[in-house]
Amino acid sequence: MQRSELEPIMRIGARGSPLSLAQTGQLRALLAEALGITSAEIEDRLPIVPITTTGDRIQDRPLSEAGGKGLFTKELDDALLEGRIDCAIHSLKDVPTQLPDGIVLLPGPERENRRDALVTVAGMGLDDLKQGAVIGSASLRRAAQLLHARPDLTIVSLRGNVGTRLEKLKAGQCDATLLAAAGLARLGYSDVPHVLLDPVAMPPAIGQGALAITARAGDAVTAAAFAKIADPVTEIEVAAERAFLTALDGSCRTAIGALASLDASGTLSFIGEALQADGQERWRCDGTLAHATRDKAEALGTELGQRVKEMAGNAFAGAHG
Repeated sequence: MQRSELEPIMRIGARGSPLSLAQTGQLRALLAEALGITSAEIEDRLPIVPITTTGDRIQDRPLSEAGGKGLFTKELDDALLEGRIDCAIHSLKDVPTQLPDGIVLLPGPERENRRDALVTVAGMGLDDLKQGAVIGSASLRRAAQLLHARPDLTIVSLRGNVGTRLEKLKAGQCDATLLAAAGLARLGYSDVPHVLLDPVAMPPAIGQGALAITARAGDAVTAAAFAKIADPVTEIEVAAERAFLTALDGSCRTAIGALASLDASGTLSFIGEALQADGQERWRCDGTLAHATRDKAEALGTELGQRVKEMAGNAFAGAHG
């Protein structure tokens, strides 16, 4: 069915969290510029539809205990399939590798900084933290990587949006927390004291820093609009990372990190790892690929993911239980 000229060009679904609304607004501005939509028209022609997800409502326990990544996407998926919105914007790291029937993932814009930021009141680095320091994080990956590097640390669960976690840090509920550098930037918190962690020593979440656009399969209008702001470098990098995750059967209940980087010559460098929750065991591998394409990147990610899975054997399989 063709859209009426009286209807909005596109209804954009987003979670109701401050970060989701901020990054959706920034992406909408890119899209409006590409489509020639003025600031006076943007609210009518590209309205943002906030939708609260199950993941937003759960604040009393880690998401790994509540069902995993789909908690942040299910309600938006439902709104897409029911025709209440035309697309949904997510942080790619929150999007499961298996999408519901009838929904597709469109190539997104250029990726933001994918590194993790260690945030403390004084801006200390990981090596500067006191013995037995308390780190607040709800991420299984971050906790495992921290414990692998510093077994003396104490990890406590810290849920809530970025602003809430920064307030809890300031109130002394923990000595430090880890946040995505991309989230800090998108919310205007770049001046908060922090140290960026080495992404090779501690690879970020799959797709961290990248935005995901989901749409209904066969919606050529939405696909053509977002194609105008798609970044081919990001598309290749995240294809490798998500293939790695798929090969490992990864979810929020497994500690997995990966970093894919495409240079100007077209060479893709990749490092990925899986860890036990306590950080005592870590399995990692790396690889490079010349003249990378999306298909070749996916093949490399799959190959390396299978290699890590074989290295870990039953030890990693137990993490899924």
